[in-house]
Amino acid sequence: MSVRVILADDHRIMREGLRALLEKESNMEVVAEADNGRAAVELARELKPDVIVMDLTMPELNGIEATRQIIASAPGVKVLALSMHSDKRFVTGVLSAGASGYLLKDCALEELVRAIRAVVADQTYLSPGIAGIVVDDYMHRLPPTDDCTLSALTAREREVLQLIAEGRALKEIASNLNLSVKTIETHRQQIMKRLDIHSVAELTKCAIREGLTSLE
Repeated sequence: MSVRVILADDHRIMREGLRALLEKESNMEVVAEADNGRAAVELARELKPDVIVMDLTMPELNGIEATRQIIASAPGVKVLALSMHSDKRFVTGVLSAGASGYLLKDCALEELVRAIRAVVADQTYLSPGIAGIVVDDYMHRLPPTDDCTLSALTAREREVLQLIAEGRALKEIASNLNLSVKTIETHRQQIMKRLDIHSVAELTKCAIREGLTSLE
C-alpha cells in the first residue's frame, strides 16, 4: 500500500522537485500540493494523507500553526517539517505543535525518504544537527529574553498577527478568515494589549522574531 504524501511549500519549484523525486520511490504517492498553510490544513482534512511534508515559512498561515491545526483536526496524519531554518524557535515550535520530525532542506533525498517512512511508522525523525538543538532546549529551559511571547495569544490571534505582519489590510484578513472587519480590529487591539505592543511595525518585528512569519 502506497504512502500518501502532501507537499506544503510556497515555492512551486520546490514542490515540483520533491514530487518528481518522491514519485520515483516505490510505494510512495504525492496526492496533493499546497502553497500555503491554510490550504495544507484543508487538504489534510479532506484527503487524510499519511504524511505532510511541511515548510514552515509560508504565507497566510505558517507551517507551525498549520501543523497545530492539522494535528487537532485530522487525527492520524503525520507532519514532517522540511525547512531551511535551524533556529531553535522554529524547531521547538513545530515539534511542540505536534510534528513527528524535522529535516533541513539541504538534506539528501535518501534522508527525506527515510524520514517519511519513519514518521509513518510512528517514529520521530530529526536531522543530526536538529537533534542537538532539541536536546539543548530540554536541558536549558530559559525564560524569554524579551516581552514578545506568543504563548499569550490564542490560535486565532496568532493567525491574525501573521496576516497583519504580512502587510494584509484588515478587510483582506477578514475575507480570508470569514470574519467581519470589526472582529479583526478587535483581535488586533487584543493582540496589542496582550503583547504590550503599540504599533503595527512593532507587531511585525515581534512576529518575525518569534518565527511566525519571515522577511522572504
